[in-house]
Amino acid sequence: MKKIATLLVIGAVAFIYACGPSVKEQEETRIADSIRVADSLAMVQAEQQRIADSIAMAQAEAAHADSVAQGLIKE
Repeated sequence: MKKIATLLVIGAVAFIYACGPSVKEQEETRIADSIRVADSLAMVQAEQQRIADSIAMAQAEAAHADSVAQGLIKE
C-alpha cells in the first residue's frame, strides 16, 4: 500500500509539473512583459515631454504678452 501511495504522489507531482509553462514559454512571457513595460514608460515620458513643452510655450506667450503690455515691444 505504501508503494502505491508513493507512486500516486510521484505521479501527481509529475502531472502538476507537466501542466506548468515550459522554460521557453516563461522566457517568451518575460520578454513580452519587458516590451510592454518599456512601451508604457515611453508613452509616459512622451506625455511628460508634451506637458513640459506646453508649459514652456504658455510661459513664452505670457512673457511676450507682458512685454507688449509694458510697451517694450510692438506686436
